[in-house]
Amino acid sequence: MELAAPVDSGQGRVTLPSEWAGMWRILERERTIARPEFNRWLVPPAALCIHLCIGMAYGFSVFWLPLTKAIGITESVVAPSELTWWSKLFTTQYDWDKPILGWIYTLFFVFLGGSAACFGRWLEKVGPRAAGFAAACCWCGGLLVAALGIKLHQLWLVWLGAGVIGGIGLGLGYISPVSTLIKWFPDRRGMATGLAIMGFGGGAMIGSPLADRLMKFFATDRSVGVWETFVVLALIYLVYMLLGAFAYRVPAEGWRPVGWQPPVSAGDPEKSKRYVPVSDAWKTPQFWLLWLVLCLNVSAGIGVLGMASPLLQEIFGGRLIGSSLEFDQLNADQLKQVATVAAGFTGLLSLFNIAGRFFWASLSDYLGRKLTYAIFFLLGFLAYASIPSLGQIGSITLFVAVFCLILTMYGGGFASIPAYLADLFGTQMVGAIHGRLLTAWSVAGVLGPVLVNYWNMYQIRSGTPPQRAYDQTMYILAGLLVVGFICNLLVRPVAERWFRDPVKKPPVGEGDGSADVNRVEAKLAASGNVWLIPFWLLVLVPLGWGVWVTLQQAAVLFSGGR
Repeated sequence: MELAAPVDSGQGRVTLPSEWAGMWRILERERTIARPEFNRWLVPPAALCIHLCIGMAYGFSVFWLPLTKAIGITESVVAPSELTWWSKLFTTQYDWDKPILGWIYTLFFVFLGGSAACFGRWLEKVGPRAAGFAAACCWCGGLLVAALGIKLHQLWLVWLGAGVIGGIGLGLGYISPVSTLIKWFPDRRGMATGLAIMGFGGGAMIGSPLADRLMKFFATDRSVGVWETFVVLALIYLVYMLLGAFAYRVPAEGWRPVGWQPPVSAGDPEKSKRYVPVSDAWKTPQFWLLWLVLCLNVSAGIGVLGMASPLLQEIFGGRLIGSSLEFDQLNADQLKQVATVAAGFTGLLSLFNIAGRFFWASLSDYLGRKLTYAIFFLLGFLAYASIPSLGQIGSITLFVAVFCLILTMYGGGFASIPAYLADLFGTQMVGAIHGRLLTAWSVAGVLGPVLVNYWNMYQIRSGTPPQRAYDQTMYILAGLLVVGFICNLLVRPVAERWFRDPVKKPPVGEGDGSADVNRVEAKLAASGNVWLIPFWLLVLVPLGWGVWVTLQQAAVLFSGGR
């Protein structure tokens, strides 16, 4: 067997088979440079393969109720009040409660933003394939660690696996396709990123009903079926995410779509290729204005998303099921019917969240990013401020329609921001800059729910009726959007002094022990068009199933809970 060049391990010299070394090099960025015959429409489904998997983070609430009965199986074994918070992390005698399980959500989005900020520059260096591979290992490995934690009933292990390791996988997976798609679709930046980020919103739409069915399948008189479900999901997600990671390609130096000419300034074609390094981008006022734009838009969206279900139930009460009774006058059976209607409402909002990511991001290619965000804030202000009046009018259809509009702009804000960054800072380091900007999401994930929940609690304790306790909250959220509108208005082009000339990438060598990899890459590129339709079907079929299940749930909203 032919051996690669010796490698010094520090304790002697070892050699690796050239086949092993060559296959490991397939993760290198240089190995992902596309050949001329590569079809760029193979990249969006690769991104969707990853985003549809990590998007299950939004659907983790499906596990909360079963996990509160992990020991008792049929009913919770409630911990005594004197049991400390620290002891709950290690107890094997008592079930966990929903609040302590909910910390997994906090860990998700804290580590998503943190890892995206920390590893964004590394991603630009190693390329999307290595980042996607690392994301798959972290997200799926985290689920397996969490499964072990559930099996052993050790909450700290669940937090470590799903929240910390999985959260790092979320950050890496979320930003891995962004700069790649923008480079492949300079003519449709918004549409390309909207396609991928749409998948993050759609992940829960597929994963939640799938997890529900798996838990019922695995449930026995000794298990609620959650840890088994985690293992199955981890294996499914691993296959999809690795497929997406290895399908990633980056365009060759100087590539551009046929017939497309980059916009030029002052007659200098090379000017369009310049970029702002990530180390300088965060020093500009434009970065921090966009940080506030994203933070305020997401804070308002997360705030309204978190209170949508109880708000609908408490405002309309019995009218949701054809009764004239107020919410606090309903009996147990009627409350269950109302809760079913509210669940359909939540599912409908998820669907519009996903649709908005693609619709608004694609529309921003024609309107421009600044105008698109101006519409988000102005239209959002009117929508948020109108909700108290709509509740008093009593029109369920109009009320639901306004909420659906709000959720499209919430999703659209996520999907349009990478293209906004590329417009301002150039495309070369947009993944790293986007990673740092996502710290705004981490802040918004705390600000929005805290602002909504605590102010609502204050209103109720002050004697405000439950159905009116959300009025001031909606006005506060509308005020956040006014501040966001002003921040967006202040965004100007980045000063020329921040820009650098593009770095020329060396050509891929043929004598570096990776000839086998090159031959594989060539065959895959040549057969790209053959795999285009099957690859798209691989992501669209599960997504279509998720949409169908969601529409079935949402139909209950307009059938009076029947």
